[in-house]
Amino acid sequence: MASATEDPVLERYFKGHKAAITSLDLSPNGKQLATASWDTFLMLWNFKPHARAYRYVGHKDVVTSVQFSPHGNLLASASRDRTVRLWIPDKRGKFSEFKAHTAPVRSVDFSADGQFLATASEDKSIKVWSMYRQRFLYSLYRHTHWVRCAKFSPDGRLIVSCSEDKTIKIWDTTNKQCVNNFSDSVGFANFVDFNPSGTCIASAGSDQTVKVWDVRVNKLLQHYQVHSGGVNCISFHPSGNYLVTASSDGTLKILDLLEGRLIYTLQGHTGPVFTVSFSKGGELFASGGADTQVLLWRTNFDELHCKGLNKRNLKRLHFDSPPHLLDIYPRTPHPHEEKVETVEINPKLEVIDLQISTPPVVDILSFDSTTTTETSGRTLPDKGEEACGYFLNPSLMSPECSPTTTKKKTEDMSDLPSESQRSIPLAVTDALEHIMEQLNVLTQSKLGGC
Repeated sequence: MASATEDPVLERYFKGHKAAITSLDLSPNGKQLATASWDTFLMLWNFKPHARAYRYVGHKDVVTSVQFSPHGNLLASASRDRTVRLWIPDKRGKFSEFKAHTAPVRSVDFSADGQFLATASEDKSIKVWSMYRQRFLYSLYRHTHWVRCAKFSPDGRLIVSCSEDKTIKIWDTTNKQCVNNFSDSVGFANFVDFNPSGTCIASAGSDQTVKVWDVRVNKLLQHYQVHSGGVNCISFHPSGNYLVTASSDGTLKILDLLEGRLIYTLQGHTGPVFTVSFSKGGELFASGGADTQVLLWRTNFDELHCKGLNKRNLKRLHFDSPPHLLDIYPRTPHPHEEKVETVEINPKLEVIDLQISTPPVVDILSFDSTTTTETSGRTLPDKGEEACGYFLNPSLMSPECSPTTTKKKTEDMSDLPSESQRSIPLAVTDALEHIMEQLNVLTQSKLGGC
């Protein structure tokens, strides 16, 4: 058995939301955590002891997705109120509001350079926005049912999306065309993302499966059947070697993708787990779900030598040969049986003196917002379409939460971003965008002359 220091460890609980956690993201500097909830609020948690938590008040319905920008100076959120908001993650909380979708918005995703934002909606579209000008750019239409998730590839040249039409589509951001299509006859993907190298995508299936596809040869690479409930979310470790999954069966599981094996089952939540995310450095990951709790875990993946860890896993688990992520031409899919021996970690039994954070909460109400709308034609949602799935599970509903008035207290300024990290004035963003356009023209002309 591996020593406890090598295994993931639950470090902290964060309590403050009054309903299910739908989405979360760790800040790029690893010092803050943003969470979205059924209670209509975003919350920003600081990892410093005794630091206040901020609750951002503004969305009028369930907040379905949240993400930090790559520099950490913005927070994007999507909601069932059909809007997307950009917040400054400090005590001001000033925001911009994007109104273009005609149905609940299910996901937000920044491109790796922070220039663009992709949003996915139940209006069957994916929309892409410019962050410099904070304006709508274009829509991607090919899905025939609600789009649950859309993510940029690491180089920004592709977008992957998944829909309740049981397809996963790959889009080219240059020509705005769908260039690839993966379909499934059983279930649909709740969540999808690229691996850090951009060669593969992984999907979290409503049919309880996790699938890894190679986008270079358009083949299924790995197929995991390790959960007993729908898989709601996945997150790649920055090394690309591990994948953490969150499921309605109440567990998180960590997969070793190089060996094609399940290595950990983590039991910390009560009820379905809806969201999980690794930190940028991979030393932490956080999870949230129906129990309204956010759990912060510490990993050891960067401290252990990869070969040593794989050797330990081979001793612990079975020996059949799975497809290898680095193979361009995959072998046969590798189904996993439930009898496989894995390490189970139940922090409620094993962790003593766990640090539970229930910090004082400061409500941030923001009224001076700017609104951006799409100027091109819109498609009206089909009659009778209503949000479904776990976002409409009555058992997860909490009594109406009325936002309290802003508490006028002096904040600990050390928790706030420096002035250089705050939002860029529009005049500067215009100039930057103009420079980028000129660079693009120069690049294109050079390429044309080759």
